[in-house]
Amino acid sequence: MRLTFEACSAIFILDYLVASQSQSAGRKGTVRTSIVNFNNEQMQITWAARELFPGENVSFSYTFEGGQHKVWKSCPTYLLDQGFNSGCLFKTEGSTLFISIMNSNRSKELFSKTLKSDFYIKPNPPENVTFLWKDDTVTVSCNEPKRAVKCLKLELQYKSKFDKGWQSRSSKCCSVGEQGFDPRKCYSFRVRLKRLVPLCNVVNYSSDWEAETFWMNGTSLDSCDDDIKSQSNTIILLSCILAVLLMIFLLLILLCKWQRLPKSVMPVIPDPKYVFADLFNDHNGNFQEWIDKTEHAMVQTKLEYEESECTIEEESHKEDKKNVDKERSKDNIINFSGAAENNHPKMPQASQNACLMPTSNTTVSLDGFQILMNDDMYVML
Repeated sequence: MRLTFEACSAIFILDYLVASQSQSAGRKGTVRTSIVNFNNEQMQITWAARELFPGENVSFSYTFEGGQHKVWKSCPTYLLDQGFNSGCLFKTEGSTLFISIMNSNRSKELFSKTLKSDFYIKPNPPENVTFLWKDDTVTVSCNEPKRAVKCLKLELQYKSKFDKGWQSRSSKCCSVGEQGFDPRKCYSFRVRLKRLVPLCNVVNYSSDWEAETFWMNGTSLDSCDDDIKSQSNTIILLSCILAVLLMIFLLLILLCKWQRLPKSVMPVIPDPKYVFADLFNDHNGNFQEWIDKTEHAMVQTKLEYEESECTIEEESHKEDKKNVDKERSKDNIINFSGAAENNHPKMPQASQNACLMPTSNTTVSLDGFQILMNDDMYVML
């Protein structure tokens, strides 16, 4: 049945072309025209005005009525080329179209032609295009047109960023599928509708491409550049993180070296407040009490005793000799009254004033400090 329909269509087209040529015979010259029927809604007829009719502004008339009494209509919208009429736009009102081109004052017909408007249809772009990505297969579909569905097929073109050109796949309206898509790649897709030639059209007209879309593993993207940008952004982010970590590591090394430098150049003098914390906190600075209870704190103890003769003088000595003895005792001993009374309670009062008591000097080295002790004085060096 389909073969019969195609054969009849081919015979009709040939008869139509022969008839058109016979009608055009005898006319002035041969006028080449471009005929487009936009989705069987609007006709566009164009001609080369400057080549065919130089310096003359021709007029265009058309009709969709047959018979001897045709009602011709003037062109409602002219297309201009440098101020001269070069085409006409008008509404499609039937399947058989009669056109006529005349001189400017309509006194002479320059060209006429009869044609089937249905053989020059250019379809509209597909509507409501949907994509279905499953595994490695992509299926594209669109809404079915209202008329002439059998004369249409859906064409799919796609390419990845690794392909140099578009790859094409066609199927009957209104669904087409293709396999072998890599989910790791980003693909560009576009679709359009095409009229079947020569079954339905004498000219191979296709619709304009639907807006290009970008897909990757079933996910729609704004463009395939987004995939490249996301990878570059990840690399930049990781590089920045590594650079920051490296800077922190270098700063820590410099900080450690900077803290060691002052210690090596100028040693820190220990503060007795922190070295002897228990001396000041627990014993309120009472060194004797602290040293008695802290046996392990004493590293080195050195006792030095110096004894001198105790001379008992009579009360009848002269005042001048007492003064000489006092001056001599000041150079050799440290006099303290309270300790002498406690340590020698049985010594006579007269003898105590003139006796040179043994002196005990103690030197203690502790945590970098040297402490000189005697019976009534502690000196920290």
